[in-house]
Amino acid sequence: MKTYSAKPADITRKWYVLDASTMPLGRLSTRAASLLLGKGKPQITAHIDCGDYVIVVNAGNLKVTGDKLNTKKYYRHSGYAGNLHERTLAEQMIVDPTEVIFHAVRGMLPVNKLRDGRLDRLKIYAGAEHNHEAQKPEIIKDEK
Repeated sequence: MKTYSAKPADITRKWYVLDASTMPLGRLSTRAASLLLGKGKPQITAHIDCGDYVIVVNAGNLKVTGDKLNTKKYYRHSGYAGNLHERTLAEQMIVDPTEVIFHAVRGMLPVNKLRDGRLDRLKIYAGAEHNHEAQKPEIIKDEK
């Protein structure tokens, strides 16, 4: 019996829509990362990018649990001594809510040569509208 190995020509990619206002940040990002990796497909192969496209809408209405709005911090550094800047999740949501979801999903993907290509297939929108209706995306509801 031979082991199946997917080839790039055999990959078919579907489009999925996740609503950030219906599920918490952690559940949303694990679901998006799983779809980007292609974990639910039977032909998953570790060294071939078998994942799908993911559209996240309503990033501006993101749900978080507990006191994460005030305690979760985002750091950035300019490269100069003493220039470490920090923002809380609430401040980052005002500046750019799409960056919060991008950062969470990026942290859940494996660090390898396929990560940038997978992140290119992640489309995040602050509002409820997106411009990918021609691809006929499938809406994923939260199971809980």
